Amino acid sequence: MRFDTKLIHAAQPPDPLTGAVNPPIYLSSTFAQSAPNKHKGYVYGRSANPTRTVLENALAALESGAVGLAFSSGLGALTTLLEQFPSGSRIVAGNDLYGGTWRLFEHHRRQFGIVVDYVDLARGANLEAELAKGPAALVYFETPTNPLMRLADIADLSMRAHRSGALVAVDNTFASPALQRPLELGADIVLHSSTKYLGGHSDIIGGALVVKAPELGERMRWLQNAVGAVPSPFDVFLVLRGIHTLGVRMRAHGEGARAVAEVLEKSPKVSAVHYPGLVRHPQHALARRQMEGFGGMLSAELTGGLPAARRFLKALEIFTLAESLGGVESLIDHPATMTHASVPKAQREAGGVTDGLLRFSCGIEDPADLADAVRSALKGV
Repeated sequence: MRFDTKLIHAAQPPDPLTGAVNPPIYLSSTFAQSAPNKHKGYVYGRSANPTRTVLENALAALESGAVGLAFSSGLGALTTLLEQFPSGSRIVAGNDLYGGTWRLFEHHRRQFGIVVDYVDLARGANLEAELAKGPAALVYFETPTNPLMRLADIADLSMRAHRSGALVAVDNTFASPALQRPLELGADIVLHSSTKYLGGHSDIIGGALVVKAPELGERMRWLQNAVGAVPSPFDVFLVLRGIHTLGVRMRAHGEGARAVAEVLEKSPKVSAVHYPGLVRHPQHALARRQMEGFGGMLSAELTGGLPAARRFLKALEIFTLAESLGGVESLIDHPATMTHASVPKAQREAGGVTDGLLRFSCGIEDPADLADAVRSALKGV
C-alpha cells in the first residue's frame, strides 16, 4: 500500500458496530464492566479511548512503528518521554531546538537532575566525540530544525548512538511522515506536535510519539496513562481528519515554500535563506537522500536586523504573523521575540537566531500569490 493510500486506509477500518466510514467520537470518560475487571478493552478515558486507538494505530502504521501514542500537546509527548529517564541520566541533544523543547530540557536539568549536553549534530563525528565523554541514555534531535532548517543524518547518528547504547528520538514535526520516516532510518522514537502538519488546520493542540520496539512502546504507554497528558476524543478526531489529506497538503506546502525561497534568495535585502530544497543549502544532498520532499518551512535573515524585520512584517500580506505552523494558511514568525524568546539572547544569537531572522510556514495558497506577497513586502524594507 503506497503512502497516500495508507493515510486514508491504514489502521482505519469502518466502525465495526455501525459501519461508519469515519470513526465515531467516543465522548465517554468511563466504560461499563460486566464484572470487576471484565470489560471490552476500555476502562477509563485517560487510559484508552476507542477514537484515540484508531489514531494511535494509524500513527504507528504511517511511521512504521510498533506503538503509537497520542498526547494533548507536543510538549506533553516530550514530557512523557523524559519520564522514561531517571535522575542522573544523560541526554545528548541537538543544539538547534524549538525554544519550548530547550525550556523543558533545562527544567528537567535543574529540577530532576537530568544531564543535558547540546552538540551540533550536522556531522556524525561531533556526536561520536560527545558520546566518548560518557554514556548517554538518549540522543534527541530535530531534522529539519526549528527555525534554521538544519538537517541531521538520521541513519548515521542512529548507528553511532546505538553503538554507545543510547536510544535515538527524532522530532519529525517539520517533515511529517509524508516526507520522512525516521524509524525506517534507524531511530527508536519519533515525536510530533500533531498541532502542526498532522492536524493541518490550526484548530487543535496535540502531540504524538511513535515507538519502534514493542517492549519500549508498552513502557511508554504505561507512562502515557500515568502522566495523563492525553488528548480529548474530539481533538483526536480532528487529527485523523487532517491525516487523510497530509500527502496532498505536503506537496502543496512544498510548492509554496520553494516559490518563496526563490524570491528571498534573489533579494539583496536578504543575507541568508534556509531551505533544504535550494541547491545552495549546505545539506541539500542529505535532504534529497533521506526526505521525499523539502516541506513547507523555511527561514530567512534580513540584512537590516530587527528594524528591517518589523518593516517587512508590516508590509507583508497573505501571511499572518502568528506562532505555530503547518496549517493550510501561511504564517510568519519572528523567532527571537516569539517561539524562541525563552532562550537567553546571547545563546540564541550564537546559535543563529538573530533579530533579523524570520520563519515562514507556507500554506496551500497559490505559490505565485505567496511569492508576490513576499516580493512586495521586500520593497518596503
